[in-house]
Amino acid sequence: MDAYTENPRTNVLAIVSLVTSILGLAIVPIILGHISLSQIRRTREQGRVMAIIGLVIGYLSLLGYLILIAIAVVVFVSRGMSGA
Repeated sequence: MDAYTENPRTNVLAIVSLVTSILGLAIVPIILGHISLSQIRRTREQGRVMAIIGLVIGYLSLLGYLILIAIAVVVFVSRGMSGA
């Protein structure tokens, strides 16, 4: 048994994915989350949970933005058609 056991590293992209998702970005954490999951699978680094949380929050943010855009389009189109 070694006197010094090296702790597995945490994938940096998983951390960045989580942070950017918390900041409300949508596309960046989705892309980084998928990249980090493939790196984690290949290198056996830590951070899988952070990458998944970043992905979930990123996809939810994207869904929220798409809903807001759809609502804005409906409001502008309906106001334009009513002549208001």
